[in-house]
Amino acid sequence: MTAPSDLDAQTPGTATASEPLSAAGSAPASFVVNVPALADDELEVEPLDPAQIVSGEPVVTGKVLWESPDGRQIRGIWQITPGVVTDTEANELFVVVSGRATIEVDGGPVLEVGPGDACVLREGDRTQWTVHETLRKAYHISL
Repeated sequence: MTAPSDLDAQTPGTATASEPLSAAGSAPASFVVNVPALADDELEVEPLDPAQIVSGEPVVTGKVLWESPDGRQIRGIWQITPGVVTDTEANELFVVVSGRATIEVDGGPVLEVGPGDACVLREGDRTQWTVHETLRKAYHISL
C-alpha cells in the first residue's frame, strides 16, 4: 500500500496527489491509502467540545477520504491523543491501526481496542473513551 501522495497516477481508478480525497464524490470508486504512513500534518484538527473532555488534553485530527453525495456515508481516518472523552456514537465500523483505548458503552460492554481490532458502534450509544496511546483508526460511518 502507498500513501495518497504516492498513489499510481497511471492506473485507472486510483487516486493521485492531485485528486482530493476529502470532497464529496471526488474520490475514485476504488482507491488505496496506507493509513499508518499518512503523516500527522495531513490530518486536519477536529475541535472537541470542551464538555466532552473528562480529563487530559486530547487532540482529535482526521481526514475524510470519501463522502457519499447525500452525506450519509463517510469513510476516513481519525486520530485522538491520550485523554478521556465522551461521545454519542453514529452507526460506525472502524479498524484500529495504531494505539490503544478503552471504550465504555453506557449500559453495555467495555471494549478494549488496539491495533488490528475491528469495532462496531451503534448509533446513539453514549460512550466514554479512555485513550491510553494515541489511537488512529480507519472508519466507515452511516448516518
